[in-house]
Parts: sequence; C-alpha cells; structure tokens
Amino acid sequence: MYLGLDLGTSELKALLLADDHRIVALARAPLTVSRPQPLWSEQSPSQWWEALETAMASLRRTNADSLASVRAIGLSGQMHGAVALDAAGQVLRPAILWNDGRSAAQCDELTALVPHLADITGNLAMPGFTAPKLLWMRKHEPDLFARTASVLLPKDWLRHMLSGTRASDMSDASGTLWLDVAARDWSDEILAACGLAGQHMPALVEGSAVAGRLKPELAARWGLPAGIPIAGGGGDNAASAVGMGLVSAGQGFVSLGTSGVIFVCGDRFAPDPARAVHAFCHALPGRWHQMAVMLSASSAVTWAARSFGLGNESALLAAAATVAADGRRRAPIFLPYLSGERSPHNDANAQGVLIGLTHAHGPAEIAYAVVEGVSFGLRDGLDTLQKATGDLMLVGGGARSAWWAQLLADILQVPLAVCEGGEAGGALGAARLARLADGGSEAAVCLQPPVRQRFEPEASSRDIHAVRHLRFKALYAALRAGFATAGA
Repeated sequence: MYLGLDLGTSELKALLLADDHRIVALARAPLTVSRPQPLWSEQSPSQWWEALETAMASLRRTNADSLASVRAIGLSGQMHGAVALDAAGQVLRPAILWNDGRSAAQCDELTALVPHLADITGNLAMPGFTAPKLLWMRKHEPDLFARTASVLLPKDWLRHMLSGTRASDMSDASGTLWLDVAARDWSDEILAACGLAGQHMPALVEGSAVAGRLKPELAARWGLPAGIPIAGGGGDNAASAVGMGLVSAGQGFVSLGTSGVIFVCGDRFAPDPARAVHAFCHALPGRWHQMAVMLSASSAVTWAARSFGLGNESALLAAAATVAADGRRRAPIFLPYLSGERSPHNDANAQGVLIGLTHAHGPAEIAYAVVEGVSFGLRDGLDTLQKATGDLMLVGGGARSAWWAQLLADILQVPLAVCEGGEAGGALGAARLARLADGGSEAAVCLQPPVRQRFEPEASSRDIHAVRHLRFKALYAALRAGFATAGA
C-alpha cells in the first residue's frame, strides 16, 4: 500500500493506493484562501497541517489495516507558494500563494537584474512564481526577510513537518524561478539577485527518489509503519501526469482545477518564454514538460455560481447546459481573468469582464458565458504549446461534468479522454511516486488508467465557437491598456 498526499488550494487529499493500482480510499479536508488586500492570496501553513491531521484521522477510522501496510509516502502540491522559515524552522508569515499578484513590480526588477533570466529558467518572471515574492518581502517586510533562514514550497513544508528534512523535487522547484531548469540545479546567480544563497534552499531530488523518512511519533499517531520513506514527489501538475501515466514525449492533459492547465510532456528542455509558456522539469528523471496555465478555471465557475445566485458549481453547469445553439450565439462574452492571467498574456492586471448583456439574458446565459470563457482561456493556452500526440486526458474536479468535457473538446478541437482516477489528480501521482521510491519500476507503476469516457469534437459547433473565440480574443486586446490603469 502507498499513501499519496496532495496539498491543493481548496482541499488536501490523502489517497491510499494498492500495488495492483486500485484506489483503496480517498480522504479530503477543505482549505480556505485569505485575500486581505487586492491581488493578495495567502494561506497559513498551520491550516495545511490541520487538514492533514483531519484526512489522516479519517483514513485511520475507515482503513486502519491499509494504513498499517503502507510502504512509502508521496507528496504533490500547489506550486510556487513561498513559505518563509526562521533559523528555528518557525513560519514567519502566511504563505504567499501561486495566484497572488502583488509582486508584478518585482518581476520587472528581477528581469532587469538578470536579463538572461528566461535562458536559465525557461520562463518569464511572473507574480505567481516564488522568487518575486521574496523580492517583495525584501522591500515591504525587510525585518521578516532578514530573519528568513530558508524558503520552502507548500508540499515541501509538509515534508519538513513529516520528516524534519528540507528537500524539494525538480518539477516543483522549476516553478520558483531559482532553478536552472536544463541543469536541474539551483542558479546561484538568480538567488544572489534576490538576496539569497544556496543555504536558503532545500536539497534537490528527483520526484521518484527518497527525500526523508516519517517521524516515529507521527507514524504512531496515524497507524503507519515507523520510518517509511517519503518520495520527492512533484508539483501538482507533474504529479497528475504521473498519475495518468503521461511520462513520454507528446502525451498531455487538460486540468480543470482551481486553475486551468494544458500540459504536454517532452524529452528535452524546450522553453518558449515569448508566449508565456512554462518549461519545467517533469517529476521523473531526464524529462521535462511544457505547460500553459490560466489562473481562474473552476474557481471562476464557483465565483459565478455564488455571485449570480446559482447555488454551487454543479447547479451552474446544469443551467449552462440548457442553453441551445441559438442562445449560445447570442450569449454574453466572459473574460475569466479574476486573478490576472499567466498564459498566454502574462498580465497580472487583467480582470474579469462580462460584456454583451441584454434584457434577453438570464442566469443560464451568464452561466454558459462563464464556462465558455474558461474554455476559451484554455484554448489560448493550447495554441501556444507543442502539439500533443493523440488524445488529451481530462483531469481535476471539472472533469466530473460530461457536458463541460464535451464543450471543451469542441472548443479545443482535440479529443479528450476521462480515465479512472482522473478526479484524484496529484494524489494518485504522489502515491505512484512513493511506489517508485520504494523500488517500483516505471514500466510497472506508470500505466495509463482505463478510459472511462471519450469526447470527440463535434463538427457542427465548430463555426459558432470559432466566431465567439475571435470576439473573446479581440475583447482582451481592446481592454488590456485599461486593465493596466484600472487600479492606479
């Protein structure tokens, strides 16, 4: 048995995986995000630990025998978050999250300090990445910055609590802007530009390698064997790819989580920073991947359901599905940039927009516009990437809606496949990385799960979506300058 822990933005998942690939149990614990100021997005690491305790207590109540046979633990998590620790290992401030937009000025500063930054990291400096967050601390919280002895990513803080080890894997470290992604090592030059050094960084391991062992007191509390290994793990998207068996060049997926992601595997470092493409290490040795990321996907649907009185995400999707073809042609256009945007715009100032409302529009048309807008944002990301070979797998919470899956296939013009375990996301990949760290072979562990449902693009809707996508792109282009001055 293997335990996969996935620290998301809205929940923590704990998954038990048998060696015959069966998901034996999946426990969840909710998380909340604090937004104390415009553009800010924070979480207290203590909330992550409380969620982990809740999930483990749930598993022990229902699956004590399975926990007792766990051989290794794997970690997956939200990327880019900055957890600053003092010399005693105490958290100095709430973690600044991946969808925090406060550090746009520091991105410009870092690019000026290291003009060839993109050549080293494979990525543009964006507020979501970790390095600009530390530059922001250096300017706005100098006392806390001076006390910072180490910086950990969210899942790596969990590892530190679980084992006492400070370590990170290559895929998650790629999202800091401190990693030389081709060399798979920290860049001393970029660290120095941020007022940091190698001593502030965790040790680097591959995601399938051992990176610590479980503390005896935690093993006793949760009913786990003492001293079991903890794998390096992966950033949430790389771990999800491992969970879906996407480890070879050209394989890829679409993720409909809090954020939206298009992910394509590669066997070499292939940066394309000019189009805001992310080029990261994969969670397995000798592999990389390209990724396009939009900041508000399912979170935009949740926001709209709450704001327009539609109940929850499922109710909004049900309402959107009632809009017929003629209604779709006349529906409003929605820009889903509620937290700014990464790919392909790299625009922290971008905002959400709903335009084209008339007396003829009701909740269903607004619901449709929001889901369509998120799907168009993903299409913009797909258009920036190397082409995938074959179907794209659909993962994340949004994958539970067959209607949205079909709409997305129609808009992307790519077949989508929903596989068994796809809703487990990074937790499944984390458990698989644990198995690899326990000596499992990649051929035996990284299998593609059975396809549950396949969605082919429907030719009849192609023209409708093409026309509305052009309007969607034109609207952003027309408003971009206004976004930049809206908060001034």
